[in-house]
Amino acid sequence: MVGKVAVTVCPDPVDEVVELVSALIRFDTSNTGEPETTQGEADCARWVAAQLEAAGYQTEYLESGAPGRGNVFARLPGSDPSRGALLIHGHLDVVPAEAADWSVHPFSGAVEDGYVWGRGAVDMKDMVGMMIAVARHLKQAGIVPPRDLVFAFVADEEAGGKYGSQWLVEHRPDLFDGITEAIGEVGGFSLTLPGRDGGERRLYAIETAEKGIRWMRVTARGTAGHGSMAHDDNAVTLLAETVARLGRHRFPLVLRESVLQFLAAVSEETGYTFDPESPDLEGAIDKLGSVARIVKATLRDTINPTMLKAGYKANVIPASAEAVLDCRVLPGREAAFEAEIDALLGPDVTREWVTEQPPYETSFDGDLVDAMNAALLAADPDARIVPYMLSGGTDAKAFARLGIRCFGFTPLRLPPDLDFAALFHGVDERVPVDALKFGTRVLHHFLTHC
Repeated sequence: MVGKVAVTVCPDPVDEVVELVSALIRFDTSNTGEPETTQGEADCARWVAAQLEAAGYQTEYLESGAPGRGNVFARLPGSDPSRGALLIHGHLDVVPAEAADWSVHPFSGAVEDGYVWGRGAVDMKDMVGMMIAVARHLKQAGIVPPRDLVFAFVADEEAGGKYGSQWLVEHRPDLFDGITEAIGEVGGFSLTLPGRDGGERRLYAIETAEKGIRWMRVTARGTAGHGSMAHDDNAVTLLAETVARLGRHRFPLVLRESVLQFLAAVSEETGYTFDPESPDLEGAIDKLGSVARIVKATLRDTINPTMLKAGYKANVIPASAEAVLDCRVLPGREAAFEAEIDALLGPDVTREWVTEQPPYETSFDGDLVDAMNAALLAADPDARIVPYMLSGGTDAKAFARLGIRCFGFTPLRLPPDLDFAALFHGVDERVPVDALKFGTRVLHHFLTHC
């Protein structure tokens, strides 16, 4: 009698990805930035580990410096151990959401009207779902990639990575042994623009640079007193004047190579003119639609006041007042930025950095970029990849400290009329189902040819 042969079921990752993303969103991993009010990523991280272990992976779960801040790592060996490994990373935490403001509950993971809805749908549980789907398929199908692949699911990105990427780099650098390159969030998405011939051109923006993050606390000091009396040394007045001066300040125009290459590619495809010497350069960039908000922020350093704190009673003039400002600094501008800030502060006002993470920039070339291009062309023959600078920051800042070359590559083919930039941290965050399936196909091709 011939024995029965066990057949391993190997689902298509495209068929799994929507439910995976929906399930991830149902974990409320809200990160307020304060340990006492942050949900933590532990339950979600353990669930991710279980999905990978069910496919045959050995995973490592670790909590980074605080209870509940879970991280998961898994490695898939490649065919050429002499090549550097590739890190594929995604963060599990999300920013908070007010359910009353949303059309659907932000942690429902609802699949409606061709979208997966919920907090984290684009930032960045879409990529996490694609990572799990592709990683499971590669393992179950016995596919050996050309190089080692390290899948990392990390905590605390939305608050700077203190309990995630930064902690891991500082305390567990062994997890990154042999890794030379990495891909992560906010890159590989499509941008549809009018072409020179009257048709449409689809560009896919690959993140090769990101601005530095500096959250600054400014403190103004004066003389305390009674609110009814004449008072010429009011800390609140001084703070208000200082914050207004900083918030309205325009830093000099500095076009980095990633920005110049992006504008040149867009100009070539569309016929738009972007003259760095024109006083209306930002007006010309507005023609790009919603992504212009990101691109314009990469032309110069920026400061945005975000928090104010002063006083404790209506009739008491406080001795001090504080503000927090979100500063974003271009690569190569750190020293000049600080000097400009100090000149704006004036007397009786001091500053300190609450968070300080450097800018990052790499070149738009090499075998990994070629593999991204090939993967996108296989799914969209009309694709053209272009580099760009992210106005925000990602976990790439931490991994770059280890000498890892980092790119933003979360491939999504988006509807031309979707305001993608507005979905990040926005109300009714959602990702198109078709974009998830497209991205999963592209990621699978990429990881098997990189």
